[in-house]
Amino acid sequence: MASPARVAVLLRGVNVGRAKRIAMSDFAALLGDLGVTDVRTLLNSGNAVGTSDLAPTRLAPAVGSAIEERLGFTCDVVVRTREEVAAVVAHDPLAKVATDPSRYLVVFLSASPTEAAVATLSALDLAPEEWVLEGRELYLWMPAGVAESAMSKHLAKGVLGVTWTGRNVATVRKILDAM
Repeated sequence: MASPARVAVLLRGVNVGRAKRIAMSDFAALLGDLGVTDVRTLLNSGNAVGTSDLAPTRLAPAVGSAIEERLGFTCDVVVRTREEVAAVVAHDPLAKVATDPSRYLVVFLSASPTEAAVATLSALDLAPEEWVLEGRELYLWMPAGVAESAMSKHLAKGVLGVTWTGRNVATVRKILDAM
């Protein structure tokens, strides 16, 4: 068992349509049943912070299994520690070009993508979008917005070969503030 750490639990693709609905109170209760304490949810899009004895690599699959068992659907889950979220906010590699935080995403990855996946991504013509991959985070500037983003379409097709979920920079900052 790891020592207790503040964590952010991020779900992908919940509460955006009629399928995969989860009340944030149910999400908080589910986390509590997994031993996460001091749980707080943010917005209605699958963001929660809390304190856990489980390492993020163990908590993410536990949350995914609990959601499937209790709610009957699957969703990707990514977990980051407070220190990792703080490092993401501090790094901010596209700050000079990203002028609208709602169009500037941090895509949290479950693992670093393979060299082959990165090569595939690098070969794509995504202009005018810009991106920087740093370990398990993909920083993405989408001047036309998420709905029109070529990168978001490639991510949805699994180009990186890893579990992921994205949050705009303003939301990432709110998550850090709540931690």
